[in-house]
Amino acid sequence: MQRIMTAGRLPQTLRRHDMTYTRRKAADHLATFLIALSACAGVAALVVILGYVIVKGVPALNLDFFTKRPLPIGEVGGGVAPAILGTLYMLGIAALIGIPIGMGAAIYLSEYGHGRFAAVVSFVIDLIAGLPSIVVGVFVWALLVRHLVGQYSALAGSVALAIIMIPITTRTVEEILRLVPNSLREAALALGAPRWRMILQVVVPTARAGVITGVVLSLARAGGETAPLLLTALGNQFFSFDLFSPMASLPVQIYNYAVSPYGDWHTKAWGASLVLVMIVAVLSLVVRLVTRTPRMR
Repeated sequence: MQRIMTAGRLPQTLRRHDMTYTRRKAADHLATFLIALSACAGVAALVVILGYVIVKGVPALNLDFFTKRPLPIGEVGGGVAPAILGTLYMLGIAALIGIPIGMGAAIYLSEYGHGRFAAVVSFVIDLIAGLPSIVVGVFVWALLVRHLVGQYSALAGSVALAIIMIPITTRTVEEILRLVPNSLREAALALGAPRWRMILQVVVPTARAGVITGVVLSLARAGGETAPLLLTALGNQFFSFDLFSPMASLPVQIYNYAVSPYGDWHTKAWGASLVLVMIVAVLSLVVRLVTRTPRMR
């Protein structure tokens, strides 16, 4: 060892390691800075958008805005109550259609999905997830509006929203179910529980928080879609809960108000946008409250 140090090899090795450490440290600091900058940019964009919508939308909010229907063209006043109720109504119907299908597909892919058929199902789910929403709207329009129902209807709008919800629910829930430890499955099976009971009473409840989050994500995505509803539910200026008739919705109402030449309608478009954001925020808050883990005492 003393000879090596005398020959100057050990100090050279230490210097080389010191330079490597310095480069790695600099690269680590640079990567950390870029990640933090990206996070700040994302948060800043969200804050700017929300702030702008709030500033523009608050002046439109009043009692009439939430309780009355839109007035005829050119008249000042009225509200978007039919659109709010129509959005919630169609989202509810879409959830009844899409969530069970998405959950079933997710359970199949995570618990039984092995082989060629599972690969086909996974590919189809990815394909639907990548489809533009207007393509979904055209498909439902051609199938339901033109041939089965025969006119624009809330049912057609709900089916279009359900199709959009299915791949989001499936992929999110599938990934969450895969995170459940296999030891829980093995313990339930060892106790004599059938596989279906193990899935429904052990796996799914364990992943409850992630499952609810996936459902809310799909609802939030579907709730903001405009193109499918323009081709399916179309819109309605009056209160209606008939599944086989046109129905108002917030995205379509926002579109109609935004492209109009009237200043009052522009203000109401911002107000309806704020209401749509509030609906998504309430859904997210409900998820936080439902999935919150109780503190240990």
